[in-house]
Amino acid sequence: MSKFSEIINQDKPVLVDFFATWCGPCKMMSPVLSEIKETLGDRVSIIKIDVDKNQELAAKYQVKGVPTFMLFKDGKQVWRQSGMLQKNDLMNVITAPY
Repeated sequence: MSKFSEIINQDKPVLVDFFATWCGPCKMMSPVLSEIKETLGDRVSIIKIDVDKNQELAAKYQVKGVPTFMLFKDGKQVWRQSGMLQKNDLMNVITAPY
């Protein structure tokens, strides 16, 4: 959990993908996240959290469904949404000024 705090406290945006290995929509989002990382490079960190292996963290952030995405800036959650998202929508969220 302390490692998670370190990660989200970076000075760049951190997109957290709460997912499950058995989740179809989660699998479909994986290439989208790869494309976003390829496009934005070092301007964003993207981390994937397996809710089955990290139940305590999922509970702390009240993740009820997967995929659930959260964006952190300077350790603060600035955005959250569950379900599948289009690449452009996710890019706009990441690059928006908060």
